[in-house]
Amino acid sequence: MHLKTKDYLFVGIQFLLFLLFIIDFAWIKLLLPNIIKIVAAIIALSGLVVLLLAILQLNRNLSPFPSPKSNSELVQTGLYKFIRHPIYTGILLSFFGYAFFTESFFRVLITIFLYILFLYKLKYEEKMLADRFENYSNYKKKTGRFFPKLF
Repeated sequence: MHLKTKDYLFVGIQFLLFLLFIIDFAWIKLLLPNIIKIVAAIIALSGLVVLLLAILQLNRNLSPFPSPKSNSELVQTGLYKFIRHPIYTGILLSFFGYAFFTESFFRVLITIFLYILFLYKLKYEEKMLADRFENYSNYKKKTGRFFPKLF
């Protein structure tokens, strides 16, 4: 795997956002009804399950960098049969759910920034995957980015 500056930049910003999420500058608190907090907790736990399953299914192909490993394979089974990036899905669901569960406006903002970062990271990553795997464009047509395609 030949890593470029973009690879390090994307991962560096991602981990910075993870760190900020953990720290939580609680300068604005959301006041949410308990039912919203319960739903948020369920979403966060669901995201955690998706994240763990996706990591296990990706197995030896796992890398924090957008560029695929030189010995990697295109995984198209399990969650990857329906979603191209279930790890990002799991992270986003967990972060959004936890942000609302903890009533943290700051964490909601960090998660929105993380989502925007993922959109840019995915654009770069999918170009690298299309260059590496000739059947990636067909796979991309059949699967959703973060959630399964309905139509």
